[in-house]
Amino acid sequence: MTATAPARTDQPKATHFLLAVLALALGGFAIGTTEFVTMGLLPQVADGVEVSIPSAGHLISAYAVGVVVGVPILAIFGSRLPRRAMLIWLMVAYAAFNLMSAAATSFGVLFVARFLDGLPHGAYFGVASLVAASLATPERKGRAVASVMLGLSFANVAGVPAATWLGQHLGWRTAFVATALVALLTVVMILAFVPSVPGDRESGARRELSSFMRNGAAWLTLAAAAIGFGGLFAVYSYIAPIVTDVAGLGEGAVPVFVLGFGLGMVGGTWLAGELASWSVFKSLISAGIGTAVAMVVFWLVSPHGWWLLPVVFSVTAIGSVLVVNLQLRLMDVSGDAQTLGASMTHAALNVANALGAWLGGLVIAAGHGYRSPALVGLGLSLLGVAVLVWSARVDRRDPAGSAAHSVSSTS
Repeated sequence: MTATAPARTDQPKATHFLLAVLALALGGFAIGTTEFVTMGLLPQVADGVEVSIPSAGHLISAYAVGVVVGVPILAIFGSRLPRRAMLIWLMVAYAAFNLMSAAATSFGVLFVARFLDGLPHGAYFGVASLVAASLATPERKGRAVASVMLGLSFANVAGVPAATWLGQHLGWRTAFVATALVALLTVVMILAFVPSVPGDRESGARRELSSFMRNGAAWLTLAAAAIGFGGLFAVYSYIAPIVTDVAGLGEGAVPVFVLGFGLGMVGGTWLAGELASWSVFKSLISAGIGTAVAMVVFWLVSPHGWWLLPVVFSVTAIGSVLVVNLQLRLMDVSGDAQTLGASMTHAALNVANALGAWLGGLVIAAGHGYRSPALVGLGLSLLGVAVLVWSARVDRRDPAGSAAHSVSSTS
């Protein structure tokens, strides 16, 4: 690889690289804020469109389904496009659909708006991860991808609590307007700091689909993400009523717990980038088991007020290790379907979003209370670990560190 290094004219200088990654991460910040703020404002949104809280939870699922639908369409047919241009148009679309969500006057219109808003999500993160990896030196690829994902994490530290507070005081619609403005700022930042990165000129819809459809390891990795990460969303989707109705705290405590989720996500995302150099697969298994244990603790502690806050942090920190390492593993095992593989991670995570919110809503509607989604999370986490073990047997390469090995040894 050293002989080809001088030919990389797209390798930016250090300062340019940092600004480029910051621009890419800002898009993740915009997406993460609008994706998760619905959970913090679920009671207000439910009142605003005159539905019950469990019914309003379907808006979370609508967004997630939009991600799943949008990924294969945008990733496959956009794989040949210049990647910077694709990122810009995805952010423009994201801003437009956020404004549509803010303007919705009924549950049906808001449902459609949330579905449409989800369409650019997975493709953005997939393409942004590929761009970040292409701009980094081989030994920094794992950290570069983690840095892009930190935008999503910081959304839960700053964006979601701020938007939740804004929505509580100025109306839930203002939260979506604010995220639309951040999406437009992202467009400006990408134009200013992200260098032009060509698409895959040899790619095509038939080639991408054919390669991916025959890849058992990739499909099992997706299944593990869709199932295992659903546990986190089973509790996060209903965090507002859990805080008020189970923990017995006031509505003003909800943004604090959302902040706790965000801080846990930042910590877990940073840790995941470091663990990638140890073993992607082992870190995934450890995180899956750890999430299951954390769900039991969540169920036990949830009636005890502020004692739930450090548990919320732990649940998200452990669960967030899955996100980056699943992304790295899928990028490694996707073969010729790089754009599709990188984007499909986020489709799987949003299947997890929809699955967790749906199953959590079912047990609540069945009369088991807002505490019960933690037990749903326990089951999903353990099932996700089982699928990961299965994927290791299917993948004939080194399962102990496939993506980490790819990231660290290509030089």
